[in-house]
Amino acid sequence: MTSRHAAAQQAADSGTPTPTPVPDAPDAPDTPDAPDSPDGGPRVLRGLVGMLSANAASLSANRVLSIALPWFVLTTTGSVGKTGLVAFCQIVPYVLAQALAGPIIDRVGPKRISVAGDLASTVATAAAPLLYLTGNLSFGLLLGLLAVVGAADGPANGAKGLFVPAATRAARVPLERGTGLSAAVERTATTIGPAIAGVVVASFGSLYALWITAFLFGVSALIVSTTLSDPVPEPHEVPVEEAEGYLSRLRQGAVFLRDAKLLRSIVCMLAVTNLLDQAFMSVLLPVWAKETGNGAGAIGLVVSIFAATSIIAALVAAGVAERLPRRAVYLIGFTLGGVPRFVAMATGAPLWLVLVVLAVGGLGSGFVNPIVGAVTYELIPTPLLGRVKTLAQAVTWAGIPFGGLLGAGLVTVAGTSGALWIVGGLYLVAIGVPALNREWSGMRKQTVPDANPVDTEHGNGSVAGRAAVPEEAAAKEVV
Repeated sequence: MTSRHAAAQQAADSGTPTPTPVPDAPDAPDTPDAPDSPDGGPRVLRGLVGMLSANAASLSANRVLSIALPWFVLTTTGSVGKTGLVAFCQIVPYVLAQALAGPIIDRVGPKRISVAGDLASTVATAAAPLLYLTGNLSFGLLLGLLAVVGAADGPANGAKGLFVPAATRAARVPLERGTGLSAAVERTATTIGPAIAGVVVASFGSLYALWITAFLFGVSALIVSTTLSDPVPEPHEVPVEEAEGYLSRLRQGAVFLRDAKLLRSIVCMLAVTNLLDQAFMSVLLPVWAKETGNGAGAIGLVVSIFAATSIIAALVAAGVAERLPRRAVYLIGFTLGGVPRFVAMATGAPLWLVLVVLAVGGLGSGFVNPIVGAVTYELIPTPLLGRVKTLAQAVTWAGIPFGGLLGAGLVTVAGTSGALWIVGGLYLVAIGVPALNREWSGMRKQTVPDANPVDTEHGNGSVAGRAAVPEEAAAKEVV
């Protein structure tokens, strides 16, 4: 017989949930309806609203901090080197803590981890201006506080992502709607957060922006504690054998990520595109703006227009993505969002044309996250969600610190235009090559088993009236 962990792995590799036995005809009415069914039970929006609100608060806090803190250090110390060091001391603990927190999240529950992390970030962020006002804030102590914020915020943000499937099921909406709304919230926070920080810093000073950051972290903790509950496995999920001990559970998540071919391919693709995006944002875009004479204002226009259209697209995707072919949307959206901008800039297109290309690219990019997010949640069993998803997210972030180095090296070797062509070509390869693999057929929309008892056979476990699966023999053996 196939083990429960192997069955879950087979489901992840094929992108198809493993079917569950259908009850005898007299008991069929008690079988749970599909999560996306509008009449499967009362619609509860509290969790979905709470999840989106908590993400909005915590992500906005993070974005405000990313602007206010460097400015605070630069104005109080006058050192460019120290200003660069503060971001490093926050992001490294963020990535490491998120990668290692998965087994603890699965064991303790994402609600407790999210609340504890937000409260720790609240205290550490509020301590910085308080200590500064009392004359007790040294630079070393500030770095220590930032490390605490990063180490707390990483697991907290990772834990919040685990509420998406359960919240969308409770709201009786498709999973793509939950991931689409989450993507819209994230992009909105990324756009509005720095703007809020800039206004507050310019009007009142960086200390007030730090107070606002601490307040937003506290709001996130309050929302999670009062509106969300820890997710539980779906009725159709195959149980997963729980490993004993922290290291064993961490290894279990790593093994699952390694062996789930589609999930592994998605994570590797995102790691490469994140690296290339960082090279573009940190080096190629500023150098292009300077050499073309468009100036710093062009950078703001490029970022703002791309972000604005991507928010609109994410909201549209939240409403219609469940009816679209996932693989086609992924290829078209990622290609539009990633490649044309490099071509337009490399060929010396005028600013207005570059902005048009970026606007179209934002529309394409906005459709990607809801699709990729829904596929990711479907591939990971609920008991393994914390350790697998946080580890996957850490892997996708792994190349970001090296993006600036890559961009600078390419500009030095090939010039700005050549670097743009190279990065654009690498982006196209990173998108297209994985999608040609056979396992990417698993991106198609998945359905849970049909609870209709018609044509169901009994006696030796054969089940009809269920979604067809590639692993037919393995699924029957599990049943």
